[in-house]
Amino acid sequence: MGGHIDCYLDVASFYGYLTLVYLLKQRARLASYDVTVEFHPIFLGGVNVGSGNKPPWTLPAKAAYGKFDGDRAKKYHGFKTTDIEAPSWFPPLTLLPQRALCYIQSAFPAHTYEAIYLLLFRAMWTPPTQTDITNPALLVTVLSESTLFTPQEVTAIMSAVGQKEWKDKLLANTQKVLEQGAFGSPWMWVRNGEGKEEPFFGSDRFHFMWEYLGLPWQDIEILPKGREKAKL
Repeated sequence: MGGHIDCYLDVASFYGYLTLVYLLKQRARLASYDVTVEFHPIFLGGVNVGSGNKPPWTLPAKAAYGKFDGDRAKKYHGFKTTDIEAPSWFPPLTLLPQRALCYIQSAFPAHTYEAIYLLLFRAMWTPPTQTDITNPALLVTVLSESTLFTPQEVTAIMSAVGQKEWKDKLLANTQKVLEQGAFGSPWMWVRNGEGKEEPFFGSDRFHFMWEYLGLPWQDIEILPKGREKAKL
C-alpha cells in the first residue's frame, strides 16, 4: 500500500473547489495508509488552450446540464446549492492568485498554504461576499484579512506575483500537467505503492483512485428494500 497524490488546481474551477475540500477531509485517513497528498497551482486557461479543450459553459447543452450536475455535486459534498455560485465576473483570469499561491507554497508551511488556497476558493465562489481576487487590491484585502500573514508578508506575496520566478513556476506547473495529458482541472497524478503512475480527472473519480492505490473502500449500492432508513 502507500502512494502519493499530486493534485493540480485553479481557483477558477468549481470542481477544483470540491476536490480540495474533499481531499483535505480525507487526508488523515489517507495518511493512515501511507498515502500523501500535495496541491499545486496551475493556470486553467493555459491548460484549456494547450490541450485544445473548450470550457463546458461555451457549449449550450453542457452549460444547461451543468446546473443539474453542479447542484448534485454540492449536495454530495455537504454544501447547500446556494453555498457556491459562479461570480458575476466569471470566467476569471486567475494568473494573479495562482502565481501568489506558487510563491506561498514555496515560502510558507504547508498548513498555511493549504489554508489560503481554501480561503481563496471561498472568496471566489461563496455568495453573497464573493471577492474578485484577480484584482490586486482585492487580493491584498483577502490575504490581509485571512490573519495568516503579516503586513510585510502580504507585501512580499504581492511583489512575488510580478516576478519572473513565480510567473515561470506557474507556467512550468501548467506545462507539466499538459505533458501528462491534462485537459482541465482538477487534475491528479497518482503514484501507487508499486511505483506506477496514472492520471485521474474530476471530482467524481475518487473510487477509481482508491482502487488504484489499493485502499479499502465501500462501493455505492442500492439498499435492499426494507433497509431504506440506513441511507446516509
